[in-house]
Amino acid sequence: MDYQDNIKAHYIKNWKTEPNIFYWDKGPAHELPYQFRVLEFEPTEHRKMWTYSTCCMSQESDSLGIELHLFSARKDEGLIELLTVTAHYHRTGHFLALSDTVNWGQPWQGNSICRHGLISLPYLDGPDLENLEFDNRIIKFYWLIPITKAEVEFKKEQGINALEDEFEKQGVDYLNHDRVSIV
Repeated sequence: MDYQDNIKAHYIKNWKTEPNIFYWDKGPAHELPYQFRVLEFEPTEHRKMWTYSTCCMSQESDSLGIELHLFSARKDEGLIELLTVTAHYHRTGHFLALSDTVNWGQPWQGNSICRHGLISLPYLDGPDLENLEFDNRIIKFYWLIPITKAEVEFKKEQGINALEDEFEKQGVDYLNHDRVSIV
């Protein structure tokens, strides 16, 4: 299997369903690696949400490869664009890593005040999803959590652990695009 096939197979192994495969052909998407795609996983009996993930945001030549996924309560083509924009920033602007935030410059969904993404551990899926060993290297699979500007500022001031603790304490509904800021 090639690099792209291994990434896709890793998602399928963990989420136990086949994805729909998309290529966002608008804007500067042509500047992304030719293999780059966004995978859409429909809800199943065991996973009651839509899941969108990057495939080949990382490349074999990267010293640390990362792939991202996010969740949605509904099917949303806009999330294909959002992940493509995030991957473009990663490949052409600044390599992203765990605990980084990205500014999408638009709402996550609808009129959401979540206009940023936080790169977090895949708490809902655990280490089985987080790590893929391939060709004597590890590719990291992280959760991209939509957050507000106030939450970004809180993370900068208090740290990632304080923000994630606050999410847990307040029982944040990560699928609710109309959620209020926790800070």
